[in-house]
Order: sequence, then structure tokens, then C-alpha cells
Amino acid sequence: MHHSTILFDLDGTLTDPREGITRSIQHALAKLGIDEPDLTRLEPFIGPPLLQAFMEFYGFDEARAWEAVGHYRERFKTVGLYENLLFDGVLEMLEHLRGQGRTLYVATSKPSVFAREIARHFAFDHHFKVIYGSELDGTRTNKIELLAHLIAEERLDPEHTLMIGDRKHDLIGAHRNGLQAVGVGYGFGSHAELMAESPAYYYATLPALRAAFS
Repeated sequence: MHHSTILFDLDGTLTDPREGITRSIQHALAKLGIDEPDLTRLEPFIGPPLLQAFMEFYGFDEARAWEAVGHYRERFKTVGLYENLLFDGVLEMLEHLRGQGRTLYVATSKPSVFAREIARHFAFDHHFKVIYGSELDGTRTNKIELLAHLIAEERLDPEHTLMIGDRKHDLIGAHRNGLQAVGVGYGFGSHAELMAESPAYYYATLPALRAAFS
């Protein structure tokens, strides 16, 4: 993979946010009178824009979905942010890519203020030129819009830019912006979900992804 610029999704690609996100979703649902004791049932919330996920998975209208997002953020911004783990080998991979002279960015649907704090807290922010996310009002939660914004702001050449992510939203966003994409199988998107979007590359494990850059 020759690309000089690499865009990384955050959740499910660089970090495992399972506990923080699902417990914060559980908290939001409880505030709305919905008891969901099984955290595994909330894992589909990891990756897609949160507002749309509440509407899709629980049938909320937009007003109720925004209410749920507010309750989610109450817990996430103080506790859930830190219930997170870097995947083993991520730091070494980022160091390797920078050592090759590549420029790295984060491109996540998560609000920028949360993404930057996660990167700071887990000490990987210095590997990235800029961390791009959405706004708290929902602007640029759509990966197509987010990547278009990033490409324009940074004046990137799509031919030399690669997007890496674990959900279909990452691949769709990349393709709609003329980028090649990598699907990774160690996150939260199934093999079928990713392959349906025809990624240029697919790696089932982080060591396989790392090896592809050797």
C-alpha cells in the first residue's frame, strides 16, 4: 500500500470502546425508561452516527433520539471516554507508518472534542497531524461529509490517500470521495458487511494490517 496519507477511523480500528459506549447507551436508555441488561445487544451502536442509531435500533423520533444522545453524553464525557482500550500493536504500527514518512489523520463520526480527549488520554495524539470528528450538533457525523471536509481542509490528493475502518460507513465514505479503503476484521463490522462494500484491501487482524505496510 503505497499511499502517503492514511486516514484512520477511531472506534473499532484504533481502540476498543466497547465498555464505554455500551454502558453509556445503557445509561441513556435507562433515563428514558428502557431497561437493557445485555450490553452485547448494544454493540451495533459502535460505529454509526449515534442519533441515527437510536432512531434505527429503538424507533425513536428525532426529538427523542436527541434526548437519548444527551443522556448518553452525560455519562460518556466523564466516564465512558476512559472505558476504552488501545488494540495491541496500534502504537507500534503508528510509529512504523510515521517512520515511513506517511502523514496520518483520524477521521471519526465521534464528536471531535471526545476524539481528541481519547487520543490525549491514551497518548497517541502525537502520531496524527489532525484529529477530525463531528460537531456536537450533529454536523459531519456522516462519514461521506466528514471525509469530504477533511480532504478539502487538508488539500489531499485522493489518489495518494487511504481510509482504514471497521464498518461499512468508513468504506462508503471513502468510495464516495474517491479514496481506496481498507476493511479491518478485528473491530465491530462483520466480514459480510465489509465485503459488501468492496474494499480494496481486507485484513482480519491488526498484525496482518501492520504487516501489509512492511
